[in-house]
This record gives sequence, structure tokens and C-alpha cells, in this order.
Amino acid sequence: MRNDDRDEQRIFDRTSRTPVLPDGRGVRIGILTSGGDAQGMNAAVRAVVRSALSVGAEVYAIYEGYQGMIDGGDGIRKFGWDDVGSILNRGGTVIGTFRSKEMREREGRLKAVRHLLHRGIDRLVVIGGDGSLTGLNLLRNEWSGLVAELVERGDLAEEVAQEHPSLMIAGLVGSIDNDLVGSDMTIGTDTALHRIVDAIDDLASTAASHQRSFVVEVMGRHCGYLALMSAVAGGADYVLVPEQPPAPGWEEEMCAELRKGRQSGRRDSIVIIAEGATDREGRPIKAEYVRQVLADRLDEDARVTILGHVQRGGKPSAYDRWASTWLGYNAVHEVLTATPESEGMVVGTRSNRSERLSLVKAVADTQEVPKLIEAGRYRDAMRMRGHSFTEMDAIFSELADPVRTSPEKDYRRIGVMHAGGPAPGMNTAMRALVRLGISRGHTMIGIHNGFVGLAAGDLAEITWSQVEGLTGEGGAMLGTRREVPATQDLYAISRALEKNEIDALVVIGGYSAYDGVHKMTTERDRYPAFRIPTVCVPASIDNNLPGSELSIGADTALNVIVDAMDKIKESGIASKRCFVVETMGKNCGYLAMMSGIAAGAERIYLNEDGISLDDLVTDVHWLRESFAKGRRLFLAVRNENASKNYTTEFLAQMMEEESHGMYDVRTAVLGHMQQGGSPSPFDRLLATRLSYRALNLVDDELAADQDGAWFMGIRDGSTYAGAMETMNSLVDPQHRRPRQQWWLDLRTVVRTVSDELRS
Repeated sequence: MRNDDRDEQRIFDRTSRTPVLPDGRGVRIGILTSGGDAQGMNAAVRAVVRSALSVGAEVYAIYEGYQGMIDGGDGIRKFGWDDVGSILNRGGTVIGTFRSKEMREREGRLKAVRHLLHRGIDRLVVIGGDGSLTGLNLLRNEWSGLVAELVERGDLAEEVAQEHPSLMIAGLVGSIDNDLVGSDMTIGTDTALHRIVDAIDDLASTAASHQRSFVVEVMGRHCGYLALMSAVAGGADYVLVPEQPPAPGWEEEMCAELRKGRQSGRRDSIVIIAEGATDREGRPIKAEYVRQVLADRLDEDARVTILGHVQRGGKPSAYDRWASTWLGYNAVHEVLTATPESEGMVVGTRSNRSERLSLVKAVADTQEVPKLIEAGRYRDAMRMRGHSFTEMDAIFSELADPVRTSPEKDYRRIGVMHAGGPAPGMNTAMRALVRLGISRGHTMIGIHNGFVGLAAGDLAEITWSQVEGLTGEGGAMLGTRREVPATQDLYAISRALEKNEIDALVVIGGYSAYDGVHKMTTERDRYPAFRIPTVCVPASIDNNLPGSELSIGADTALNVIVDAMDKIKESGIASKRCFVVETMGKNCGYLAMMSGIAAGAERIYLNEDGISLDDLVTDVHWLRESFAKGRRLFLAVRNENASKNYTTEFLAQMMEEESHGMYDVRTAVLGHMQQGGSPSPFDRLLATRLSYRALNLVDDELAADQDGAWFMGIRDGSTYAGAMETMNSLVDPQHRRPRQQWWLDLRTVVRTVSDELRS
């Protein structure tokens, strides 16, 4: 998962402020992409170029990876602001990539250094995998020796050598495998998951039509992240990953799991296999072999789909755009502040924060995992992948088994419901709760239509088969309502809980859900039926809930918004046009901010900042000057409650009035489309993880005969449970949003990369 709590005891760096870039005048930075391409590389290149230019540094794009340094000439080109325009939505890498064999030889590195220094470049940002970063560190370590040899050969002037005694570096990891140890997510992984999960969804529908099995092979030579996460997000039945080779006899275990799924009502079976999966003897497990096993032992039609390089292609997801932009900005800070004594660093992510990692250690740890697998130390290999990886493996095992029960356990009746506005991923959370609950022997009771349905006694048991296929379904299967129970409703709710013998309650929803549960908690003295373990699971596209940095549904909404903005921008390509796009979010600007970064907006208006007349005057002057200098397209994003009076229509009319015919202006209010659609892979994984932790908390409360009221969340990368009594201390009640919002730190990044005239 993106928030990989790799070690829940680790002390995280709490310095979350985005660093201000230092003066870069007189500095020349090279940027290259190397190794396999990954979606989001272009966003990182764009951020590096514009961040460097914004502080006066010169930037040179090195084409075709390290080979461009060796070839010189047009392989190293000076880049300006517009050279990286309109590339955020493009897959691959616009400056090319190449696996250079010549760079592995000293003679090749001598050529590379000579061509760099002839242009005065002594700082490099490299986007690539562990092999590319290993090469970068080698070049840094050899730099002084290579420079001295060039001087001795007469290929470099002594004064040039003295001006550039060291190479300052920063690495960014571009790898869809997500295999860098120490970073939660690498550039391209989220988009690759989108490709895989979309394919699984499509295959599942045709498989169900024919009661057929599919074996899907995904990338991952040494890392099973894509396989495991897509198996959970896609609702697959069995998964094979490199880190945990199956024990002898795995074929029969796999077939037994699939038989149980069919007996419980499944019409299709999906097996996910990572390309690097092996058995415990080190023999590769091929997709065709798995297919043959299924055909022979289950006597049913089975097909193979090898997704291949389609996983690397296409438009990058919203996350791979905004996160890569943030990483590129911080990489520039790294090379501008580095000294000859500095250790080479990789800029990665942890807990929704940019994180500096030792390049040498990160690469060494990453390369250690295959060695652990080869040595049969599978537990250590899994541990190196992080706590979330091992936890998701356990969750998958429990989700896929419909009949795991323990006769010693005291089973209970657990109510589950939606409340608040609809959010993609609500159904995913419901499916996880129901299946996990049933696997533990509980009876799961569905409550229809939120608190209104609970007061009306609209409750019924949910079975395993009823949540079949819900993983990728949008909406809310039980219905959801925004109404918070009034005082006169509490008695009816109390009676419904008593009558249906509800032992615990899990509510999946937004601010209204939290308000409703909080009200029930404060009324426990009057209504003893409310004295049951109660847990809220955050689900709101607004991402405005206490105790959680991310809410189920927000990532899907971001992808919907960014896809719409891409189309909106394309519609204006033949004219000079301004677009003002309004997003949802109420008083929380998360959707506006993150979609604006991902879509390349020049201006973002947030409720948190407000809109002043002075701001608008400045923006209009800037806009007119920008178009006068050749701009053809402008995008502004406005959070729906950014200002009561300066509405989206007002902003558009003002810009149109001041254009003097230089450009025209259009508005787009995206509306409720942001709440719909199939949940993204991240929202499916987040929903599953939070539901798992919520049920664990309920089980712990029941086992201890406790009746706490809680809300689940993600904080500092780890799953967090907060007492409902503390809710009011964490929120701004007037604006109904958290008092602290981590993503606001990205305002500095937006200002830096949005437009040359403003930076």
C-alpha cells in the first residue's frame, strides 16, 4: 500500500514542511531517466526542470539515460520552462531511457564526465531503478579520479576540474515493481496497479459469464507487490509471489481454495502470479503450468492472460503525477544543498511525506531481498518488504477462505452500515468486513439506509455470497443517508439494536457518520444499548475526517477529476482559452489542491486560503501578461467553497472581462461524477486494510468485555484508532475538517512549478 508502515515502532521524521529551494544561480543540473520506463517519470522531470529554473539554476536534459552523457552532442540539451509543458499526462519518458552497457566500463564513464563538464554540469538527478542508482553512486565515487584522468589526458582544462571537484546527486526511484526497500511507493507503481486491476475486473466479468478460471501473470521479478496488492484489490482467489514460495503440494492447496470459493457461490476463479514466482526449490512457476493444474484437477476451462508491458503504459494516475511532482521538487532541493561531503541520497516517500534515504543503504537493502529468497529465508524477505506487505498477505488469506472458523470463539452479531455521502470504496469496505467477520464465525447484520434505516429497524443478515463481486463496485450496497440522528430518533435506534441483538457496530462513512456515532456515544447513560463496541471507518471523497490523513474514496475522486481535466484541456488546444474548474470538497481543499497539481493547474483556489480581491487583481494581470507572451491555455481549479461571493462563474466572468479579446474563458463544474465510478486500487486497498483493523478492534473490545467508541484512520503511515470522545479536539467544527492537514505543505510546490512568471 502507499502508506506502508514498514516498522510501526520506527520514529518518523516529523518535519513535514516542504523545504524552500535555495538560490540556484550559477548552478547547472543534469536530469536523466534510466532503466525501465515508469508512468510518472515525466511529472518528475517537469518538476525538476521548473523547480531548478525557478531559483535561477540551468537545467540540461540528458537523453536516452546514461547513454546521452556518453554520446554528448544533442544527447545533452539545455531545457527551458516550455520544454516540459503538457507532459504531465503522458506515459513513458519524453527524454528517453536506455540500459547503457558502455556506462559500466570506465572508458564510458570518462566520456560521460567529459561531456558533463564541457557544459559545466556537476549535479545530477537520476530517475530509475536500483541498477541506475547504483551506477549514479559509482559515478559520484569515481568523479575525482575520472576528472584527474581527463586532465592528464588533455581532455579537460585544469581550471575546469578545479571548479567542479565533486558530483552532487539525488536519486528518484522510477519502478513499477515498488521494490525499493525504505520507500512506501515508487514512481509508476500506482498506475501499474490501475492497469492490472482494470484487467482483472474485465476478466472477472467474462470469467463469471462462463464459470471459467483465469491465470493472470503480472510483472515483478523479485517483488510481489503488484501481484499481492492486485489480488486483494481485484478480489482474486489465489496469489503466488517471489518472497514467499509455496510449500510442496501447493497445487492441491490452490485447487482446494478454488473449490471452496465455487461451493460458496463464486462463478469465476482468478489466480494472480508474479513473473518471478518460484517454488521452494527455486524452479519458476509459469502461468501455463498453473493453468494446466487447474484444468486437470478442477476439470474446468482455464485461460492464461499475461499482461506484459501494458502495465508500464498509458497515462499516469493522479497519484503518480502529484507525488512525482513533489519528489522532483525535493530532488532539486537535495542537489542544491548537497556538499562534497554529503552522502548520496534517494528521495522517496513515507507516510505521505517526502523522505531522504541513504542511496547506498536503500540499494543494498533492495538487492538483499532476492538473496534472502534464494537462501530460503522467506520470513526475512517478507519482513524487508514491510509491515503492510505482510499484513496484506494475512488479510488476503483470510478474505479468500469462506469457511475459516474456530469452535472455541464466542461469536457475536455485528452490525455494519454506511452513512454520509457516497464514496467509491464503501462497497469494498463492506465486502471486507462481511467476509472477515464470517471467516471468524460472526453473524454480520447489514443496516440499510444509514441511521434512518437503523431507526426504522431495516436490518438483515448478510451472507458470504451477497458481497461477491463488490470489490470493484461503486456506490453503497446498503444505501447511505446523510441524516444525523435527532434526539427523538435515539430511542428507536436503541430499540433496533436491542431487538436485533447487535453486539457491535461498524459504520463506514463521512462526517455525518462520525457525528451520528459521536452523538450516540454521548447518550450512553440514557440508552444502554449504545454501550457496544462501535467503530467508524473513514469514507469520504472530501478527505476531511478526524484522525486520518486519507479517506476511502478520495483517491478515486482525484482520478475522476484529473481525467476530466485532461479532456477539458484537450478541448481548448486549438484556441487561446482559460478554464475554471470547480471540484467538490466542501470546506476542505484536498481535491482541488491535489488534482490541480496532477493536472498542471496554474492557479488553485482553496477554502483554507480564501480568495481576496488583491489576489484576483494580481492573477488577472499575471494572466494577461502570460497570454501576451505566448500562452495558449490556462487552468484554474476552485474548491467549491473557496469563497462565498467569488464564485466559479464570477471568476470566469472577471477573467473574460479583463482579457480584452486576447483569450476566452470557460467553466466546468464537475459535480457528482466525483462520487461515482469503480474505486481505484488504492481506495480498495485502503478500504480493506481499515476494515481489517476495525474488525480486529471490535474483536479485541468484545474479548475484553469493553464498549469503546472509536474512529479508524491512517496517521504517519500507520493505522490509527482514536477514541470518539477526542473527535472534537481534532477538528475545526466551523469548517468540518481536521485542524492539521498535511497536504497544505504542497502549496510551495504549486507556486514553484505552476508558471514561470509567478515563480
